[in-house]
Amino acid sequence: MISVVGHTAIDHISRVPDLPKKNGSTSITDRKIYFGGGAANIAAGIATLGSACTLVSAVGGDFSGSDYDREMQRLGIVQQFFVMPEANTPTAFMFTDQAGDQITFFEWGASEAFTRSEAPALDFVHMATADPSFNRQVAEKSRFASFDPGQDLHLYLPEDLAAIIGHIDILFANQHEAAMMAQMLDTTREEIAARVPLTIFTCGGEGSSLFIKGEETKIPAVPVTLVDPTGAGDAYRAGFLSAFDRGYDPLTCCKVGTVTASFIVEKTGCQTNLPDWERMTVRYSEHFGALKGA
Repeated sequence: MISVVGHTAIDHISRVPDLPKKNGSTSITDRKIYFGGGAANIAAGIATLGSACTLVSAVGGDFSGSDYDREMQRLGIVQQFFVMPEANTPTAFMFTDQAGDQITFFEWGASEAFTRSEAPALDFVHMATADPSFNRQVAEKSRFASFDPGQDLHLYLPEDLAAIIGHIDILFANQHEAAMMAQMLDTTREEIAARVPLTIFTCGGEGSSLFIKGEETKIPAVPVTLVDPTGAGDAYRAGFLSAFDRGYDPLTCCKVGTVTASFIVEKTGCQTNLPDWERMTVRYSEHFGALKGA
């Protein structure tokens, strides 16, 4: 059982010609509402790929019985939720321009529950975007932990970030998060990678890098037609963790993550085009050769 800790959210995804400068404006050419939240996206990806998953998250009074609630139940995700009846379920407002660049505004809403709740001790856990103090508790209590700081990185104190990195087994970050972590900790991304048994830095269309004991291996991206980059990192983590749970080696897990992410960017929405294991395996074989048993 893989546990995922962090946000469940409603995503309002808009397309714009360009991202405006300060005090400027732009036109919205398309806007839709999707299921989202970093942790929930990862949990949905893991469940769709066929692995058992528990989601430790926080929702508002508007969640129970909603379409999103029913979809999680259909996927078989175990809901370990903090419920704040008076609050909104967290909501993200994302704007993507024609170049694929994106800006996000996030309403925490019910996720404030993390700040006043006791973290569980978990066997195999991935910490996505959530309250820094709560994630630090999870990292210190759990047997095996992975972590990605996500868009909440700006909320972390350097000491909390350092403590989490000191207790985890796998670190995920995109190139921007890696640079920001290095700045916060007054070090380099390579030195951060050296503190963790496995580190994966993703770089969008340029692929990703796996660090094991300081040695870097690059994994190319799978070429597909980009429609929307939203959720690609979450899908990568879902693919990696599902493969890891099945016993595959880290390099193969990165390739599974890469392939899983390639499906997400082909359509708008973080959970819209998640592949099952069979569908993922077919595309994997096309780009990396046959996926053999773990």
